Amino acid sequence: MCGLSGWVSYGRDLRRDREQETVAAMTATMACRGPDDSGVWTRTHVALGHRRLAVIDIEGGRQPMSYDTGGGEVALAYTGEIYNFPELRDELRHRGHTFRTRSDTEVVLHAYLEWGEALAERLNGMYAFVVWDGRTERLLLVRDRLGVKPLYYYPTQDGVLFGSEPKAILANPYAEKAVDLDGLREAFSWIRTPGHAVWRGMREVRPGTLVTVDRGGERTHTYWKLEATEHTDDRAASVARVRELLTDIVRRQLVTDVPRCTLLSGGLDSSAITALAQRELGDSERIRSFSVDFARHEENFTADPFRADADAPFAKETAAHCGTAHENLVFDAQSMADPAVRRAVVAAKDLPTGFGDADNSLYLLFKAIRERSTVALSGESADEVFAGYKWLHQPEAQQAGSFPWVDHTHVTSPHTGTGVYDKGLLAALDLPGYIRQRYAEAVAEAPWLAGEDAFEARMRLVCYLHLTRYLRILLDRKDRLSMAVGLEVRVPFCDHRLVEYVFNTPWSMKTFDGREKSLLRAASADLLPRSVLERRKAPYPSTRDPFYTAALQQHAKEVLADRGHAVHTLTDQEWVQQSVARTADEVDGTTRTGLERWLDLATWLEIHAPRLVLSD
Repeated sequence: MCGLSGWVSYGRDLRRDREQETVAAMTATMACRGPDDSGVWTRTHVALGHRRLAVIDIEGGRQPMSYDTGGGEVALAYTGEIYNFPELRDELRHRGHTFRTRSDTEVVLHAYLEWGEALAERLNGMYAFVVWDGRTERLLLVRDRLGVKPLYYYPTQDGVLFGSEPKAILANPYAEKAVDLDGLREAFSWIRTPGHAVWRGMREVRPGTLVTVDRGGERTHTYWKLEATEHTDDRAASVARVRELLTDIVRRQLVTDVPRCTLLSGGLDSSAITALAQRELGDSERIRSFSVDFARHEENFTADPFRADADAPFAKETAAHCGTAHENLVFDAQSMADPAVRRAVVAAKDLPTGFGDADNSLYLLFKAIRERSTVALSGESADEVFAGYKWLHQPEAQQAGSFPWVDHTHVTSPHTGTGVYDKGLLAALDLPGYIRQRYAEAVAEAPWLAGEDAFEARMRLVCYLHLTRYLRILLDRKDRLSMAVGLEVRVPFCDHRLVEYVFNTPWSMKTFDGREKSLLRAASADLLPRSVLERRKAPYPSTRDPFYTAALQQHAKEVLADRGHAVHTLTDQEWVQQSVARTADEVDGTTRTGLERWLDLATWLEIHAPRLVLSD
């Protein structure tokens, strides 16, 4: 999976000691993403840094990797996985290329030598990489179609800084560690605007996009985006095609030279991936599967509108049905409430907002899995692809003139979203206005199909919003928390072939059985227990243990006692004081969420100490 960093400067010699030390510091911030190896490649105006998580060709895939063309060197720093690299390698061999390793990294390098920028259109996978072409002194930054792997850049006076995460760029003294109102709007609004980063002056390479940088400046080219096309397959053919694609995707994503596993919640999405993986492996291997649970969860669990039942029994039933080697990993409230865990999570994400205990338990889950495996297949993104969210099936959300999930993520609810923050800051942020602006931009770019009726067109738009805005939040979360412990998580439902196909199926086909995810349920019907097939969508679990709430309150009291803490100038201190004065049993879910977000913001300010620019 790995992490990369680098620097292009046309006005200085990056081979000097001071610049070398800076690049080493940038690369060191990516150590968690690549615990197995480290490398730096430097020429006069370019330095590439790489940290490696060895997954394929353990010995031969070291990076940065370079090739001397005779007319200049071409060097690559690459993160992710290319799932069709065997076919590409065969094609390149027929075209005269010779390979020294078995790695997909070398395939990407030779693909660039053969096809230049057009190589991106040939890749199937999750990837972010940079290529320095010494023949033209040009840098190429490339990101996968759905944005599974992150890549950021920061234009400078004479070049560019870049990295897998903002922290790599911020380790360079030429990057200003500042956040302005637009950055806070992006962080607090619970949308992910393609191309935007919270840090001022920093940009994110948009999914499906490549950016070139040379002495003349930068240029951006989109090589892939969702298009609206007519769907001509009937229901049976559509179900068969979904199954065919998923089988091929899982087969490709099982390829690795290190231990592999699946994340199994007991829901339809992860269960389908687990079943397909075990079927592919057959009798040759019992794949390991892992689920998350909480101590005393059974006694504390109560059903709510989002979750009718606990995961563990369904995960256990799926594992027994499929024949996996299953392990239920149990965490207690003390470990999830540990301020050190919160600090690790916030440091990994580089963001002042999160999902509270769901982030903490996911981090602990990944950390525990990493002790047993290196690669995990996940059911992430099926809800965005197959329309699984409950609100997608509610008329008021379907017709809402905004992002449908906004109310469900409490962006504008008192004390879980906007109510946590200082009233003066809220007035300056104008989050409702920012959300309206971003919504209008998303609608304007969305694809439309001529002749489609109004309802189908509306649901196509809603699906587009989830795939291009909400999915980005979840993919970034999954990547940061898994790579923080050196675990590679693969997301089969993000294969662009599947996304394109299902996006263009009509809403009536996505819901043909009167429920969510009809196509996926039908395509998995012969693989899973009936109880799992019929189970309603349930979100990632959250602990109900009152000890967790009490620990939050204690942590908040400690931060409140620090009168000079920067969080006090941004948030409603009276509300926080009232919240920590209650007993844990008196704190409802809304208040608890508010405390979690307040502590995330406080922790982020401690870690990064950004300069805040609070006026436009």
